[in-house]
Amino acid sequence: MPPDAVIAGLFGLLIGSFLNVCIYRWPRDLSVVRPRSRCPECERQIAWYDNLPLLSYVILRGRCRGCKVRISWRYPLVEALTAGAFFYFVWQAGGFTPGAVKWCVFSAILIALIFTDIETLLLPDEFTIGGLCAGLAISWFAPPPSFLEALVGAAVPSLALWLVGWLFEKLRHKEGLGFGDVKMIAMIGSFLGLRGALLSIALGAVVGAVAGLIWIIVTRKDAGTYPLPFGMFLGIAALIAAARGPQIMTWYGGVLGF
Repeated sequence: MPPDAVIAGLFGLLIGSFLNVCIYRWPRDLSVVRPRSRCPECERQIAWYDNLPLLSYVILRGRCRGCKVRISWRYPLVEALTAGAFFYFVWQAGGFTPGAVKWCVFSAILIALIFTDIETLLLPDEFTIGGLCAGLAISWFAPPPSFLEALVGAAVPSLALWLVGWLFEKLRHKEGLGFGDVKMIAMIGSFLGLRGALLSIALGAVVGAVAGLIWIIVTRKDAGTYPLPFGMFLGIAALIAAARGPQIMTWYGGVLGF
C-alpha cells in the first residue's frame, strides 16, 4: 500500500473531524474555534480521547459518554469518506503532487457541503464562496484548469443555473433553486472548469431525479412541496467528475460516435 496515500488517508481523518464541526456550526452561525466540542444533548465537553476520528465512535459504541444519547452516524461517515477521498486522490497522483492536494481540498469542501445540505438544506458561504476563491487561487499552481478556464467554469454555469432558477420562480411563483446552489456550482467550476461543471450538473440532475423520486415514494412526501437537497446531488456528481471525469467524457463521446 503506497505510504503517501496512507498518510493522506490518516490526514483525511483529521480533516473529516474538523469538517464535522463546520457542518454543525457554520449553518448555525457559530464559531468553529470556540467553545470546545460539546455533546449537543447534555452539553458535556468532549474530552480529547472521546474525539479521536472513527476510533472514539467505535469505543463509545456510538453513544455520548455522559448522557448515552446516540451520536449521529454523520460523524464517522464524514471522517471515513474524507479519509477515503484523500487516499484515492494521492494514490491516483502517485504522491503529494499539487494536483493531488487540489483534489483533496475539493473533495473535503464537497463532502462538507453534501452533509450540510442533507441536515439543514443550507450551503454555507464559508464552503461555497471560500471554495470558489480557493479553486481560482489553486488554478495558478495546479492546472488544469488554467486560471482563465477556472474563471469561465465558475461564471458560465452558475449564471445559467441562476437564470433557470429565476425563470422557474417567475413562471411557477415559487423558489425552485436556492442561490446557494448557484454559488456551489461556481465553486465546482473553479476546480473542474466548464466541461467538468457541466458534467456535474448533468450527473447531479440524473442522480437527483432518481434518488429524489425513490425518497419521495418511500417517505410519501408531496413532490410539489418537499424541497430536495440539490446541493447533495450536485456534490456527489462533482466528486464523481473529479475522480473519473475524463473517463466518463471519453465513454460518452464513444457512445455518441465522436
